[in-house]
Amino acid sequence: MSEEITITIDDQNIKARRGEKLLWVALDNDIYIPHLCAIKEEGRPNASCRLCFVEIEGLERPVTACTRKVEEGMVVNTRSPRIDRLVKTGFDLLLSDHNLNCRQCPANRNCALQVIAKKRKLKLKRDRFKPVDRKFALDDSPAEFAFDRSRCVLCGQCVWADRVEAEVGAIGFTKRGINRVVTTFNDLPLADSICTECKLCVEACPVGALYYKEDKKA
Repeated sequence: MSEEITITIDDQNIKARRGEKLLWVALDNDIYIPHLCAIKEEGRPNASCRLCFVEIEGLERPVTACTRKVEEGMVVNTRSPRIDRLVKTGFDLLLSDHNLNCRQCPANRNCALQVIAKKRKLKLKRDRFKPVDRKFALDDSPAEFAFDRSRCVLCGQCVWADRVEAEVGAIGFTKRGINRVVTTFNDLPLADSICTECKLCVEACPVGALYYKEDKKA
């Protein structure tokens, strides 16, 4: 069993196990840090969403909480003007490439972006970056669910569920930069791929990109 240590987060003394990731220690102690891409079971977080920044005393620059392991005596601050600017920038960048018609989204009122906006008092609208002009066809080929890439935030939760939990590997990331997408091999419709329609990817999606057809808003 890992050694128990004491760290401080936002002036709270907290017991943790040496080697735990800071993000999960904070969340397990009801200290909120924004996050989308972090997966607790994943050994090497990709820190792609750039939302979980914190400041650690003794370090010159903010770090991502999902990649940082806790150490004895660590002193952490989850809020500061610098952290808030970084989080807002990451959030605004996500919104620039996201379908913001929340009322028509199957995940409305159950969406991770809405939680982040509420917790950090951010606006769910574009007021900084121009929208990315990309057109995606809706994939509603599976019997019970559909995939709307216009709502995808590239968090990788569905890819993890498909490859690690379902052990199928029907979907994955392709391309880079602004053209990065989650898709199937050869960009086939899900029903024509090796997808088993187990729906674990739907359960993993935090924003309504993958959704049950019965939940689709009229």
